[in-house]
Amino acid sequence: MKNKILTAVSTIMMFVPWTILPVREFEWALKSPVAEIMIACYAAFMIFSGVFTIVSYGREKARNNLMKVCLIVNSLYAVAGIAFLGMMTNG
Repeated sequence: MKNKILTAVSTIMMFVPWTILPVREFEWALKSPVAEIMIACYAAFMIFSGVFTIVSYGREKARNNLMKVCLIVNSLYAVAGIAFLGMMTNG
């Protein structure tokens, strides 16, 4: 049962970063302080979801086909989140 819950949470985390697209349609989301904060929050969430999925797959042994897909996608999200935060700090 624990593996199914971890898989469900990782699957939901896989789709959350895409919610930035409809949020960015609002004019207030494109203004300077809000945009940086929002991008930083999404990047931090992407890093957290990657770490969560890696820990769930490795340490908690949640190994099924859906979790393998979540592992790949969320790991790529984590790398992208690190890159986004790096670009924001070095910018």
